[in-house]
Amino acid sequence: MPKFKLEYIWLDGYAPVPNLRGKTQIKEYEKFPTLEELPDWGFDGSSTQQADGSDSDCVLKPVAIYPDSTRNNGAIVMCEVMLPDGTPHPSNSRATILDDENAWFGFEQEYFLVEDGLPLGFPKGGYPNPQGEYYCGVGFKNVGDVARQIVEEHLEICLDAGINHEGINAEVAKGQWEFQIFGKGSKRAADQIWVARYILNRLCESYGVDVEYHCKPLTGDWNGSGMHANFSTEYLRETGGKEYFDKLMAAFEKNCDEHIAAYGPDNHMRLTGLHETQSIDQFSWGIADRGASIRVPHSFAKNDWKGYLEDRRPNSQGDPYAIASRILKTIAEVPTS
Repeated sequence: MPKFKLEYIWLDGYAPVPNLRGKTQIKEYEKFPTLEELPDWGFDGSSTQQADGSDSDCVLKPVAIYPDSTRNNGAIVMCEVMLPDGTPHPSNSRATILDDENAWFGFEQEYFLVEDGLPLGFPKGGYPNPQGEYYCGVGFKNVGDVARQIVEEHLEICLDAGINHEGINAEVAKGQWEFQIFGKGSKRAADQIWVARYILNRLCESYGVDVEYHCKPLTGDWNGSGMHANFSTEYLRETGGKEYFDKLMAAFEKNCDEHIAAYGPDNHMRLTGLHETQSIDQFSWGIADRGASIRVPHSFAKNDWKGYLEDRRPNSQGDPYAIASRILKTIAEVPTS
């Protein structure tokens, strides 16, 4: 039987932003294994801020598997971290989130590619031209060469893995890029974001480049990085209505502090109201308004207030499990009848 290389990946216990970790297990299978065929596996939690050295065993529980085209018979296995007694580890943000297969999420993951502490394309000791021409730009002066190569290669690996990418583009700031992933169910969508992040981080090793997910790595007149969350529920898609929408926006405004707390650290640096999104201490919605907290597509308003909405406040280093769960909790507060 062929030997498969199973890269078990998980989120460690670092705060406020966990790191991705991974290690490879070799197992024999007649064909590409199913999730149900994968065993649990252990790791040393004292090395990942998830256990004390005197009792360091933690357990990896597979929750999703993806083909890895960069390795012969390769697979990437997304895992939850469990305690030895089988209960979720306190750092396991996936185990307890709200999930709804009829809730659809589309995450827009922005990031910077960085070499020697500078975004790609930044001259040492200075700055490139002000942002303006870089967004969806083309040509060496706008996007360089190696960045495009990394982004395209990342896309191909993710598509090979079955990750539901919906698009890629160069972003507003020099050295800034974005990919979009859509999933049905908050856990499925968030799993794919984490796996796509892992693939990008690993790919950049071979280019001597790092991925910077911080939401505001550049001070001054430069855009920060978000992870805009597009979302819809079955009710929003099929029924909607202006009355329901107004109640939903009232609930989002009431829960503004709770949302900001779940949307990623250091968001006060990004949500200043000067660039891409409303100020952190205010809430607003608007039709096609990229400066709003929640942007409403023209199609949504024209279609009797049915469809999807875009929360622009989640940031690029946020935990998509927490973000999706917080959105679903707010939606659950609004009666549909």
